[in-house]
Amino acid sequence: MNVRHWFLAGIIVLALIGLFSNPSYLLRQALFVIVIAAIIYFIYRVIRMRKPDGKDQRAFIRAAKKTKKKHKKRPTASVSSLQSRKKPIRKKSQANLTVIEGKKGKKKNRAF
Repeated sequence: MNVRHWFLAGIIVLALIGLFSNPSYLLRQALFVIVIAAIIYFIYRVIRMRKPDGKDQRAFIRAAKKTKKKHKKRPTASVSSLQSRKKPIRKKSQANLTVIEGKKGKKKNRAF
């Protein structure tokens, strides 16, 4: 156990000597690695934003844009106009739902 501690301490001392012998080279090398990693990351992000995953993703993005437009166009009513109304009016549903036809007549084959 004692030999391991001396060996580890020796490696740390040699690393510190190498670190302090030429710190400008170490900083330059670290900066180079950071710059290369940042370039790769930004290239990945640009490619990822440009090409959505399949039709489902494109449809989702299109629907999200329509929803944003719809919410931006909503007028806001003032407090006084809301209080002046005597009879409350039911809000219409905002959801655009469609029925997908399926196999309704076919029964499931179950183990029971």
